[in-house]
Amino acid sequence: MEKNIAILMADLSGYTALTETHGSSVAADLIDKYVEIIKECLEGDCHFHERTGDEVMIVSSSVNDLLATAEMILKKTCNENNFLQVHGGLHYGKILERNNNYFGSTINITARIVSKANPGTFWCSEEFVKALPGKTTFTFLSKGKHSLKNISAEVNMFELRNENSRPVDIDPVCRMLINKKENSVYYFTEKNISFCSQTCLDIYTKNMTLN
Repeated sequence: MEKNIAILMADLSGYTALTETHGSSVAADLIDKYVEIIKECLEGDCHFHERTGDEVMIVSSSVNDLLATAEMILKKTCNENNFLQVHGGLHYGKILERNNNYFGSTINITARIVSKANPGTFWCSEEFVKALPGKTTFTFLSKGKHSLKNISAEVNMFELRNENSRPVDIDPVCRMLINKKENSVYYFTEKNISFCSQTCLDIYTKNMTLN
């Protein structure tokens, strides 16, 4: 029997670039840290269902709990040094659960919403926002209607406003967040371009020379 459920999916922005730059060991360590952060952020009855590559899926019967979890994920990941920005999607609708697996268009739509969300943001469907009971302390920014791959109807979407957001420095090579500037490496005299390591600076300098 199908039932209504709230779903969150989230990816790491720049994971391929990080793996290419720093190798599989660093990438695996970062995934371990990612899963640790996700589990620390779970609110209420939210359940960490699965991880596939750098994508995680969380389910909950409560849209409020899932929204609080999403906000906590944004807060923790953006404050983590030498980490990656997340981007994700939240949706609400009917799904079929069988043998600890979930089936239905709600899953597919959530995955498509993730692909629309910018780094460091979570986007929500209109169905998710409408499912919120009464007043909420969270704020949303309308992103309009979007066509999603293999989804017949356009989806009206909203961005979860992260009130704790702040400007961040991002390594232009591996896409890591630079939150501890005292440990970063700068591009010669340009203090507005920082790197997580000498390795990334060398790659950046080499590419600049080739161009």
